[in-house]
Amino acid sequence: MLRRSSPGPARVALLPAPAALAGAVLLAGLLGGLLTGCSSDAPPPVDVGTVGRATVTEVVEAPATVAARASASVTAPAAATVTALDVADGQTVRAGQVLLRLDSPAARQALDAATKADEQAAAAGSGGGVPRIDLAALRRPDPTADQAFAEARQAAGAIPDPQLRTQAIAQISAAQADHRAARVALARAVDQLGAGLGSLTQLTSSLAKAQRAQTRASVAVARAGVDALTVRAPIDGTVVLGGSGPASAGSAPDVSSVLQQLPAGVQAQAQALLPAGGAGGAGAGGGSATVVGLPAVGVPVSSGAPLLTVTDVSALSLTASVDETDVLQVLPGVTADVELDAVPGAVYPASVRSVDLQPTTSSRGGVSYGVRLSLGAGRTEAGEPAPVPRPGMSAVARLKVRTAADAVSVPASAVVRDGARDTVWVVDAGRARRREVRLGAQGDEQVQVTSGLVVGDRVVVRGADRVAEGQQVGDR
Repeated sequence: MLRRSSPGPARVALLPAPAALAGAVLLAGLLGGLLTGCSSDAPPPVDVGTVGRATVTEVVEAPATVAARASASVTAPAAATVTALDVADGQTVRAGQVLLRLDSPAARQALDAATKADEQAAAAGSGGGVPRIDLAALRRPDPTADQAFAEARQAAGAIPDPQLRTQAIAQISAAQADHRAARVALARAVDQLGAGLGSLTQLTSSLAKAQRAQTRASVAVARAGVDALTVRAPIDGTVVLGGSGPASAGSAPDVSSVLQQLPAGVQAQAQALLPAGGAGGAGAGGGSATVVGLPAVGVPVSSGAPLLTVTDVSALSLTASVDETDVLQVLPGVTADVELDAVPGAVYPASVRSVDLQPTTSSRGGVSYGVRLSLGAGRTEAGEPAPVPRPGMSAVARLKVRTAADAVSVPASAVVRDGARDTVWVVDAGRARRREVRLGAQGDEQVQVTSGLVVGDRVVVRGADRVAEGQQVGDR
């Protein structure tokens, strides 16, 4: 009787013997065809292999971007007009080479004003100060007073009346003592005056020096502003004229349209706060200085406007973003193979120079670290020199974080993760036995086994996830 999966009772036809034999043959053919058709969906067989030795390389893949050796943007140092353009777009320049020249009346006026202020400070510092007083003369003895007291004492001695004579001499002595005390007080006052005049002189001199230092610094700053009008290349590299930024064409805001959206009572107040020139964004002087397209002779530029960029591509580098789970394995000196999206099949060698200390957090909450690598010349699949990359190109860096040479190894498919353990199925007497192993370097195809296996052990290398403890395993 033949069972069918469809609903309803099974029907069996009774056939004569020869016909029954033919039907049996036909039924056997149909069953064979069904089994053959289902064989493609059957699980692959379990394969067994021998533990051997190999060189295993563990690789960490990370997205990366090509970067130039250096890049410097040059902006206008002041509101000015281009008077000379000494380079062309794409030209190679050397550091210090003149790129263009600007003219800024405001910068030159600032230098003239600073120079005049410095000259006035120099004249004030050398033309006087505290008037000089001969203090030594006030401290000298007074011979005239001494002579007068001597003469008075002599005259008093000639008085006939002893009592009167004694009184006169006593008065003269008291007067002389008072005079001497006054001289001592005067000497003290002279000393104090001298100290005060010295401090005042020192203070005046210090103030003059400070003022002169300030005016000299102002001159230096103003002169640097004028010198900066001759724009020079900050580094060696290739020039790209122009740039995008707040000074680009069409970036000046239309303040009038903003004012019209304010309440009527506020518009007048806001209008009063605008600089001369109204609400059109012109500013003082009634004009707006902006870069229009590429810088050219006669084109006005505003302060800070991007003029050009110099990029040094003499040595390219790579910046990779490595996930926090892998970054501790990435150390300076680790080598890598780099593949560029723009050059499929080509491989470029690279070497890690440094790893950032601070992480970068993505919008999804993932944490990664920047890894900087030097980038070498690449080769195509045919062995030909690969094209030189351009800064900003996307790439994938395959960082070789660990390499184990001549290591005990098994195919990666032989290892089964059992909770927190790594295990393999060892074939012993034709039956599978689970054994815990410790792994070292883990490559895409082979993994290093540091403990748990020895060379020559037989392990399941395919279908390990379908094997049970003690299962009979064909060793083929």
